[in-house]
Amino acid sequence: MMCTAKKCGIRFQPPAIILIYENEIKGKSRQRIMPVRNFSKFSDCSRAAEQLKNNPRHKSYLEQVSLKQLEKLFSFLRGYLQGQSLEETMKQIEQETTIDPEEDLNKLDDKELAKRKRIMDELFEKNQKKKDDPDFVYDIEVEFPQDEQVQSCGWDTESADEF
Repeated sequence: MMCTAKKCGIRFQPPAIILIYENEIKGKSRQRIMPVRNFSKFSDCSRAAEQLKNNPRHKSYLEQVSLKQLEKLFSFLRGYLQGQSLEETMKQIEQETTIDPEEDLNKLDDKELAKRKRIMDELFEKNQKKKDDPDFVYDIEVEFPQDEQVQSCGWDTESADEF
């Protein structure tokens, strides 16, 4: 089936992922409702998103929908099932998907550290300049201004005198 995804959203009662897509053969807009079963407030959102995306009934429709977007929709559903308001859930998702520069990553467990590294990798890929980009410049040379006198360290002047 050839289709182009236009919008993807969530319905809370009864829980379902709703996809609005355009059938490329007929050119008509259609709506597909994919019920969410066996999902509770304790469920893993990434696992549920992978299962839905790999489901043979929905696979062809969800090809153009990113796994990250599905995870976010399942996070909204989990927040609703936990009794949180939409604003609280949005703040929680924002907090989970951003990195605090003051946070000590040495104190995190392996699962949280892997999550933070994945976020950093995605941010790096998004900001990286590639050869195909129109504003890509090879071998940039930058001179940094020297406003103040360069401070010398005590250890390197003493060691130079000893030799």
